[in-house]
Amino acid sequence: MGDPGLSRRGFLAASAAAGAGMTALSGCGGGADGGSSDGTTTVEWWNISTTEPTKGVWAALAEKFEARNPQVKVKIVQWENDAYKSKMTALTASGKLPDIFHTWGGGVLRQQVDAGLVEDLTDRTGDFAEGLLPVAKEPYLLDGKVYGIPFDIGMVGFWYNKALFRDAGIAAPPATWTAFLDAVRALRAAGTTPLALAGKEKWPGMYYWAYLAMRTAGASALQKAYDDRDFTGAAFVRAGRHLRELVDLRPFQKGFLGAAYSTPTGQAATVGNGRAAMELMGQWAPVVQADAGRGLGGDLGFFPFPAVDGGEGAVTEVFGGGGGHALRSGAPQAAVDFLKFFASEATDRELVGKTGVLPVVPGAESALTDPNLKAVQAQLKSATGFQLYLDQAYAPAVGQEVNDSVGALIAGSGSPQQVAASITRTAKEAQ
Repeated sequence: MGDPGLSRRGFLAASAAAGAGMTALSGCGGGADGGSSDGTTTVEWWNISTTEPTKGVWAALAEKFEARNPQVKVKIVQWENDAYKSKMTALTASGKLPDIFHTWGGGVLRQQVDAGLVEDLTDRTGDFAEGLLPVAKEPYLLDGKVYGIPFDIGMVGFWYNKALFRDAGIAAPPATWTAFLDAVRALRAAGTTPLALAGKEKWPGMYYWAYLAMRTAGASALQKAYDDRDFTGAAFVRAGRHLRELVDLRPFQKGFLGAAYSTPTGQAATVGNGRAAMELMGQWAPVVQADAGRGLGGDLGFFPFPAVDGGEGAVTEVFGGGGGHALRSGAPQAAVDFLKFFASEATDRELVGKTGVLPVVPGAESALTDPNLKAVQAQLKSATGFQLYLDQAYAPAVGQEVNDSVGALIAGSGSPQQVAASITRTAKEAQ
């Protein structure tokens, strides 16, 4: 998953060694109010900024905040993504969370909120949260209340090699699913692998089904299906059929079922080294392509997921997510102050300029220089609907089943009907 900031790319590229030597679980929170005998308030900040440049930028921002607030000490605790998820699961079960902690919002955050472990920030952050990009705040709004403040937002779309498109005679990015399938055929006819996919990791394949479900049924239908615990509607089966149309064209690179995302032979490198024409991925894709491979430079382009003929969804309905911070219930005011500092225009400009995240503060947009990221930002600003990653939006067991069942469909061992039925069954069991 999980960009030079901290959505999916940031945590997938993170070093697994980051958890070594970190604070023990019993150390969370710095006491009931984070205070000490000398009047200093210590706030513990758990994040997944384990790779540069983000790690260094965030540490410097913490120091800047401390300099402005001499009675506050920020204790940074960093984890690699999977280790972080495991620790947070254990902490949620224990009933004690860090003062400030990374969140993707959605179903996992709701579980923590329902357990009474997360601070309601609606009143405590109103003076600055209202000015943030609306689409960036959606994953952290639960029942009309604010439980997290975003620092990053993005969307999934197709990243493509303009040179390979030209060689295949494709004049422009496809705007419809039918045209997309035609482009896949044209690339194959030209001897080019159309798509790279990290089949081993499941979640990249989920992106296809999720977007096709949005285009056939509409973005709001995905949330309704989850609320109703029923994904067996005709539109969801149709989404699976469209995905099977693609799979039947054999569009992916050789060995894709065993491929990871960010390894030197994985999905990102396959595109970054020019061995595949496209990948469906979030806004962090260019950085990972360059990290894992050579990168495409000026030959890299971006286009939104195409429309599906006869579908209920619009191209302006986007699928994605980002990163945010939440506070434990009863967190000290210093933690709220830190969130305000982190969500300021000055800080956001620094994050955009130095770590490559997309801005959540509208005034920081001028710090964007990459034309592809500007295109992504424009799509986000004009979005008429937004769907969080399904493996974050839904309860963990349901999200995992989406990934697994779609993975089976892509591998040829599942059917469109089986995808819909298995997700429905898991959703009902998770009630």
